[in-house]
Amino acid sequence: MSQAGINSSQDIRAIVQQVIAELRGASAPGAPVPSLSPVAPVSFAGRHGIFASVDEAVRASQEAFEQLEKLGLEGRRKAIAHIRRISIDDSAELGRMEFEETKIGRLEHKIEKLKVLGERSPGVEFLTSEVFSGDHGLAVIEHAPFGVIGAITPVTHSLPTITGNAVSMIAGGNTVVVNPHPSGKRVAAEGVRRFNQAIQRDIGIDNLIALIAEPTLDTAAELFNHRGVKLICVTGGPAVARAALQSSKRAIVAGPGNPPVVVDETADLDRAARSIIYGAAYDNNLLCIAEKQVFVVASVFDRMMEAMERAGALRLSAPQVDRLTQRAIVMVGEGAHRHPAPCKDLLGQDASVLAEAAGAAGRAGLELVFGETDVSNPFVPTEQMMPFLPFVRCQNADEAIHRAHESEHGFRHTAIIHSHNVRNMTRMGRLLDTTLFVKNGASVAGLGLGGEGYISFSIATPTGEGVTTPLTFTRQRRCTLVDDLRILGSPE
Repeated sequence: MSQAGINSSQDIRAIVQQVIAELRGASAPGAPVPSLSPVAPVSFAGRHGIFASVDEAVRASQEAFEQLEKLGLEGRRKAIAHIRRISIDDSAELGRMEFEETKIGRLEHKIEKLKVLGERSPGVEFLTSEVFSGDHGLAVIEHAPFGVIGAITPVTHSLPTITGNAVSMIAGGNTVVVNPHPSGKRVAAEGVRRFNQAIQRDIGIDNLIALIAEPTLDTAAELFNHRGVKLICVTGGPAVARAALQSSKRAIVAGPGNPPVVVDETADLDRAARSIIYGAAYDNNLLCIAEKQVFVVASVFDRMMEAMERAGALRLSAPQVDRLTQRAIVMVGEGAHRHPAPCKDLLGQDASVLAEAAGAAGRAGLELVFGETDVSNPFVPTEQMMPFLPFVRCQNADEAIHRAHESEHGFRHTAIIHSHNVRNMTRMGRLLDTTLFVKNGASVAGLGLGGEGYISFSIATPTGEGVTTPLTFTRQRRCTLVDDLRILGSPE
């Protein structure tokens, strides 16, 4: 090797030794740390929950989750208090916005839904801990959040579903990214913006609720599959429910329903009629728990029809029922998947509109139209979501219960019976095995409207959680202390 090569090798060796020495010196205790230009973390504060992309929404939601964790239960209480307050105070304005955007349902019920959710949606009070104390110490089971939740919401209750879910999810310590139904995206965005602004002003955290401003099927799929989303909550029809159930993530799925009603010979017919009209006509039958078809024992069938008329419903003749059926129910799908579905033009429309479609004269204040059909009428197996009820004549209570079971399709969602016969109630309850089973009241009593209990618009029947609460959106965490911290016990 030449002298020049030797000198070059020595120079390289010297440089390497110098670098190693500097690194060792920097790692020594008390050694000065080289200064680096600070890289400011990206913050999404100030966006108030509205995002163009799923990835940005999830990252903002993760940032908000990490901030919420530091504030404990009191921070959660303050956050959901603002959601509740705005739901009540702004219910008239936001309810009208939803009614005008979606063009379905009834304005007074859009407003009422927001008020009721503000007043009765469950909060942090549901997060009670379990304690096990024994000779070997103490175990406490607490309820920990999942993190960022991805949610899909329906057009039937766009902002109300977001409101109820947000209260429960934030009470559980989570944050949520919502992909709303495109036909209700504007009111959803306005509500989310107001919630976040109020929360940020109070506790300094923005984006506890994030929303995709331009939702599509693609953004829904991206939300399902985003690695930052820890849990999925879907409220909607059969297609979106199936998609959620096929996801690799844990899913809470509020799927479809087709709630049947049974009226037996022991029922208080006038009370039954008032209850059926109230439940089936609420928001023009858009609720998934609403009465969709009625099976009446033959011995009281005609009297039941008269009771419905006395209570204010409009009875259609057989030709009028046929005409409405042709207008209101359409066939969709192909091959083995072809099935009846409600016509979008009449979905959620007023009863007077349905009366006119049937060739009958509507009237001001009309809430419900009804008529006699047989079980083959497509209104019976279809979740029609419009204020028309088919009434089917049955020989006895056993047949009525059997027909109700068939028409409910095994969704195990909601069923209603009007009866004073406890055995009939028991048989129907056991056979249909629904999440909600209402006896001698309107369907909405199952959510605390005229009955007891709390309210939520996400009723998870396919995945079994039932009417969702903050506990639904938590995971169990057990903390164990061995032997010590016991006053009573074996002496040392």
